[in-house]
Amino acid sequence: MQKRNGWKLFFAIYILVVIKVIIFKYPYEELLRIAASWRRGVIFEGLGTANFTPLKTIKMYIDYSYKLNSVENLAGNLLVFVPFGFLFPYVAREGEHFFVMLLNAFVFVLGIEMFQLFSAFGAFDVDDILLNCLGASLGFGVYRLVQWWKRKRKGCL
Repeated sequence: MQKRNGWKLFFAIYILVVIKVIIFKYPYEELLRIAASWRRGVIFEGLGTANFTPLKTIKMYIDYSYKLNSVENLAGNLLVFVPFGFLFPYVAREGEHFFVMLLNAFVFVLGIEMFQLFSAFGAFDVDDILLNCLGASLGFGVYRLVQWWKRKRKGCL
């Protein structure tokens, strides 16, 4: 039980870091300026700049990889959620099931994207949801490999 509490604390810190890096990435003064500009129009602005077309941004990053920081954006969106897929099964027993972990990752990512859509603290992009969930899936694959390795090692001793 104590071990699981340690994982829960580590997971909570990870979640806070993700929120800081994705949502509150701007300097404090910039965040205040954005918050001060919140009006009904901000929501419509967010809808106007949002990407609801799957693979549109990913394709753009691939097509213009020589001009844009494509690798950083694509890899960053994947890698930031690898720990989610790895840690979640340690936090919640139900998280040991892939689809439970994926649903939780999806809900968390969707919450972040919806917040960005309605707050102007970023931009909604359906491709971020896809990449983040793929990253969580990769993390879950690492979790499964670690579990397999532990069982194999235990059986060999």
